[in-house]
Amino acid sequence: MTTAQTYAEFAAREARGVSPAYERLSLAVSGDDKVLALLDTLPPAKRQPNLLFGVVRFLGGPVEDPAAFHHYTVTNWPRIEAQMRVRATQTNEAGRCAVLLPVLATLPQPLALLEVGASAGLCLYPDRYAYRYGDQTIGAGEPVLDCEATGSVPPATLPDVVWRGGLDLNPLDVTAPADVAWLDALIWPEHAHRRARLRAAAAVAAADPPLLRRGDLVNDLPALVAQAPADATLVVFHTSVLYQVPAPRRATFTELVGRLPGHWVSNEAPGVLPYDDLPEPPDGAHHNVLALDGRPLAWTRGHGQALHWFA
Repeated sequence: MTTAQTYAEFAAREARGVSPAYERLSLAVSGDDKVLALLDTLPPAKRQPNLLFGVVRFLGGPVEDPAAFHHYTVTNWPRIEAQMRVRATQTNEAGRCAVLLPVLATLPQPLALLEVGASAGLCLYPDRYAYRYGDQTIGAGEPVLDCEATGSVPPATLPDVVWRGGLDLNPLDVTAPADVAWLDALIWPEHAHRRARLRAAAAVAAADPPLLRRGDLVNDLPALVAQAPADATLVVFHTSVLYQVPAPRRATFTELVGRLPGHWVSNEAPGVLPYDDLPEPPDGAHHNVLALDGRPLAWTRGHGQALHWFA
């Protein structure tokens, strides 16, 4: 897929109906030969829309108006390029816990959670957040995570989490203002509710920090697994992470995680972890596939805003 096609697809499948600003911007970039030529000087994994738009926002550039964005990007490309080469999309959306919760609540308790691609670890606290599935609320406090759920009954209780660890190539610290600023820049422009959610989830994590380790998802996973308590059910999980991992390395990881004790919960795009005989997604928007131990269970939206159970 060309860079132009990547941006056009992002506009149609991910931003449409979710972020008008990013839909406009993605469509504009898909037809902007000058910006596309600049992007094509980067490695393929570094050309993605969320990374470009996040870096421009992080540097204080405009993302609402395509013409202003073009001028800023072309004028400031050396600064933008430098940031894009060293940063990654580490969207740490606590709302994703709403689609993980129905699986986590059914596993033998208590749980030892280990997230691959943990960013700042905000998805390691599914037991500390409150949830609203339609008119049913679970838990108390902030943030409250809203999720449209169909095809399944929401869990009645929260999981019992006794250990939480995370692995990331560049773990972020919610007590560091620069790291929180990067997480904020990755949130789409119109999503004020997600910014409020980030602040509330960051406060939860800062009060009881998780064990975060810098490392590779294959080489360093076994050592972190060894630190989990033996008397808890180990759950290795990840969401929208493996698309950044080259296919051969991805295959090595899935082989490794399949041999580990406990359970494996994945929430990735269907092209990243392919499955046989998936039903049609509920609409033309971008969806992930939620799976337990390699068995697909549900379609999910990227920020945890919807869960369509089909298992």
